[in-house]
Order: sequence, then C-alpha cells, then structure tokens
Amino acid sequence: MLKHRLYTLHILIGAAVLLAACSMPAKRQAEDLQDSHRFKNEVLLGYTPVKDQGRSPLCWAYSMLATIETEHIMLGDSVNLSVDYVARNLLVEQARRHFLSGGKTKMTMRGTMPLLLRLLNEYGAMPYDSYNNPKLNYTTLAKRMATLSNGSPNMSILEERANRVLDDHIGALPPHVFMLGAEYTPQEFAHSVCMRNEYMAMTSFTHHPFDEMSVLEIPDNYSNEPFYNVPIDVLMNRIERSIKAGHPVCWEGDVSEPGFSFKRGVAVLDNEQPCTQWQRQWAFEARRTTDDHCMALIGLARDKHGRRFYIAKNSWGTNNPYGGLMYLSENYVRMKTIAVVVKNM
Repeated sequence: MLKHRLYTLHILIGAAVLLAACSMPAKRQAEDLQDSHRFKNEVLLGYTPVKDQGRSPLCWAYSMLATIETEHIMLGDSVNLSVDYVARNLLVEQARRHFLSGGKTKMTMRGTMPLLLRLLNEYGAMPYDSYNNPKLNYTTLAKRMATLSNGSPNMSILEERANRVLDDHIGALPPHVFMLGAEYTPQEFAHSVCMRNEYMAMTSFTHHPFDEMSVLEIPDNYSNEPFYNVPIDVLMNRIERSIKAGHPVCWEGDVSEPGFSFKRGVAVLDNEQPCTQWQRQWAFEARRTTDDHCMALIGLARDKHGRRFYIAKNSWGTNNPYGGLMYLSENYVRMKTIAVVVKNM
C-alpha cells in the first residue's frame, strides 16, 4: 500500500511539473529554432534515398527497412529494400486471419517495428527496384481483402483470389532475387540482409518491470511483440551509443505535439527541459504521449546553443529544409519515445 501511494505521489508530482513546464508555446519554440537552424552535424550515417509513404499507414515498415539499409551502407554494402513486398505478404496473412476468425479480426496495415522483422524472417525480402508501386492505396486494398475473405468458401480460394488482386494492383512477384550476379530466394535474400535476432526492441515504462521482456500495450502491437524494458536513462544512452558506433536506431513515438514540424524539419517540446521517468509514465498513461509514427535515427547534431538533436530519416518525402530529414531535440526524444529497435552489439 505504501509503495502504491508513493507511486501515485510521484505521478502527481510529475504531472504538475510537466504542466508547469508548458509555459512557452511550442510554435514559438519551433520558430526560434527555425530562426537559428544552424545545426552542426556531429554524426550522419549513410542512408538510401528518402521515400514517401503517401497516405499509407506503413511508417513502421519504411523506418525499419531504412534502418536495415543504413546498417548495410555503414558496412560498405548497398541495399534498398521493397516496402511493397512486405505489405503484400501482410495483406495475405491478414486476409487468412480475417477468414479464420469469421471476420472478427480487423484488417489493418498498421504495425510495429518488430512486426517488420518477423515478416522478413517468415516471407523474405525483395530489392526496391524489383518490386515497388509507390502510388498504391493500401487502406483500400485492405478493405478489398476483407471483402474477398467474407466471400470465399475456403482458404485456398481466398489466397488464389487475393494473389490475383495483388498481382493486378502491385505487380506479379518475381520468383527470385538477382543481386551482384547471384540468385536468391526471397527468404535467402532476407537472411542475408537481416539475420534472426540481429535487432532488439526496447522501451521504457514503469508499469512493467525493468530488465525484463514485456508486451507493450499499444494499439498497433496487435501481434503482441515483446520489448525489453529499461529505465529511460539507459534507453537514451543506448540510442546515442548505437549511433556513435555507426548503427542506426529505429524510433517509434509521438509526433502529434505542436512542436513537431515536418515543414520546418524540427521537433521540440513546449519547454526544453529533460523529463523524469515519472513524467514519461504520466504522459503515456494520460495519452499525452501516443504511438503515432516511426522513423530511422541516423545521426547526432547540435544547434548554435549546443543543444543535442537526433537526426531522423522520415518517410514523408523530401519537401522540407533538410531533404526529408528531421532534427529531434534530445528532450523530445526522451519524453516522446514509445520504443526503439537497436542493433544487438
């Protein structure tokens, strides 16, 4: 009982401090940074061309593939991976689940970063140039798959119909992957670019024990992917250490804050003060920190005042001051991170 009261007291104090910190409007803070946008990049890892996910909810796939691509670039390898191949396999998988559940399982193209790793391991991968159709509306395709599921008498007919529709909309699947004169199956190619257990998903919330794996209760984690839970100081240290060692980090977090501006290419808090573990927890439980978007963290920078920023590769096209990259303040990352995926080092 005493422990519960202390926890409640910490949450209330954290809430009061967090609300008191909202004195400077985020818009003004972002404008101040825009005036001074003289970032000095300390680390900038290599990256493939910035893509545009359009209206699709596939940021988790774009960001995790971008992380794998940068990892290979830093090893001297050139890999550019197909989001459409992953999305196609997810659609067929979800159509099966929808059919077997009698229509009770929702068709969705949303997901989390570890889901991408599972899909690669199970279905393989394709190079971007071999299989891509950037103009697709995946929300409409998901609805079409649900309709096919409802009208199919068995799973074999469902998969036959689904593949025919996907061939028409995305394109027929190449039977093999050709890279540098070698021929691979999609599974062989996937295992050559991303080995099993090469990455670890991490988070930082107090409603689960630290230093243990737990399923993170966010809406898009419908596949119940586990995350390793650590204190926020440990998580921030791991992010910085990874980037400095040449390893990108896949980031999942809140982009609904007024201080997040793709147009300006920056993300800042209302008041640039570091949060505590309890403030993070309060914001998460109060739904002030929400699971909105994923990006690949590929660099470190400082502004003219010496404040730390993380450089993120976004998937909203290139129409901002940094060609599609974003500069996220250290305090923004500390407060607004839901989870990350890091290279096992």
